[in-house]
Amino acid sequence: MSTTPPEPDSTEHVEPATAPEPVEPAARVVASRVSIRRAPKVPVFLVLGGAIGAIVTIIVTAAFPTDPATGFIATVGYFLLYGIPAGVVLGALVAIILDRISVRRAKSVPAEQTTVDPLPRREQ
Repeated sequence: MSTTPPEPDSTEHVEPATAPEPVEPAARVVASRVSIRRAPKVPVFLVLGGAIGAIVTIIVTAAFPTDPATGFIATVGYFLLYGIPAGVVLGALVAIILDRISVRRAKSVPAEQTTVDPLPRREQ
């Protein structure tokens, strides 16, 4: 018995392996209108409001004489408990007002959304 494969006959015509034809993915385009506006970044307004509240609290506390028994730092620390939240609330109000203004100034523009279906998997 021989273990070598038989050689093809030179008179036989051997077809080369054909690759499957490539399949194009299906794409769907949906046209719609979208609203574009410049919305404020609320966390920035909250942090900035808190910082301004702290600065104003320090200035106002320094403008008045302090009790020598309590000390300046303790007085500022106590009033910062009120100044920082007040600044955060004012910053939030400013952000809300600017957000409402940006809603009124929003522009509507046409847009297209393209969805491409994935190619089917080849079975091997």
